[in-house]
Amino acid sequence: MGQWAYKVVYIDYRGRISCEGQETLIGNERRSGFARRYLNDLGRESWELVGIQPLTANSAYYIFKRPAQESDYAEEAPAATTQETPPTPTPETASDSPTIETA
Repeated sequence: MGQWAYKVVYIDYRGRISCEGQETLIGNERRSGFARRYLNDLGRESWELVGIQPLTANSAYYIFKRPAQESDYAEEAPAATTQETPPTPTPETASDSPTIETA
């Protein structure tokens, strides 16, 4: 079974498309032509539309997939966050008073 790569594109039909940190703004063209041009470009790159999640009357998330390519995994995964454990009190830092915890 093959692996898939996914792309999520935010389209605001008032004139803005956002994908992976890149903004594309409408030029001197109709709104439908603007969206169609962008979607056709994705199709040329082998992206296939597999879902639409409407947000408002003028915007939606478009979800695309294609068979995974090596370049799809070129980005490094974000570093895992580590939790620091609080230091254990030593006799020099410990006090005889009770510890008060606040939420």
